[in-house]
Amino acid sequence: MKKIRLGVNIDHVATVRNARGENYPSPLRAALLVKKKGADSVTIHLREDRRHINDLDLKLIKSKLKIPLNLEIAATKEMFKIALKYKPSFICIVPEKRREITTEGGLNLKYNNNFLKKIIYNLKKNGSRVSLFIEPKIKDLKESKNLNADCVEIHTGKFCNLVNKNKDYRKELIIIKKAVEFGNNLGLEVHAGHGLTFKSARILSKITGIKEFNIGHFLIGESIFLGLEKTIKEFKKILQK
Repeated sequence: MKKIRLGVNIDHVATVRNARGENYPSPLRAALLVKKKGADSVTIHLREDRRHINDLDLKLIKSKLKIPLNLEIAATKEMFKIALKYKPSFICIVPEKRREITTEGGLNLKYNNNFLKKIIYNLKKNGSRVSLFIEPKIKDLKESKNLNADCVEIHTGKFCNLVNKNKDYRKELIIIKKAVEFGNNLGLEVHAGHGLTFKSARILSKITGIKEFNIGHFLIGESIFLGLEKTIKEFKKILQK
């Protein structure tokens, strides 16, 4: 049986908490619960504006979680210092815009390239596995390898939108397949994330070479109706078929 890891992004537990300015629902409680229910890692995105996850969440989750914490950060000096301080098992460097609702695309790897190379080197030296969130483009895979990243996370948003709208997704699926194969051949570990649902994860799980799926918004949303345990179990079942 193939082993594809499931990372659960719990940012939107914090979104619900922050909507009322209360201290519940607790992201720490969510992190511990998704671990108990079978997640292989927990993802949190510490944004510059702290719109959902905040610094205390990071501190508490890092101190209590017994599976890898995947910290998503922008390539900024502030986030670099925070990541060095907390030493999460996994780090994914993502693009970030103040006004976006969610991450809108992959990193521009040519922007501030030397700084990016420096932080990747130091984060790895500090003991973290470093991933780059990129578009499924050959040039971005080559540059990720040049930057000495351990992994890439393919931005699956365009593909997932096509699936959700019942539109023809075959061209985008071929692009992702080629990117996964090329990344593997370069020696990069390839992950997938953004916009994934039961349906789109099922399709992408058939691609040989994707080692990890990171899923958040749909998983947390579906848990309102099914509960976290059933939702995680369903994703685990999909990824192992």
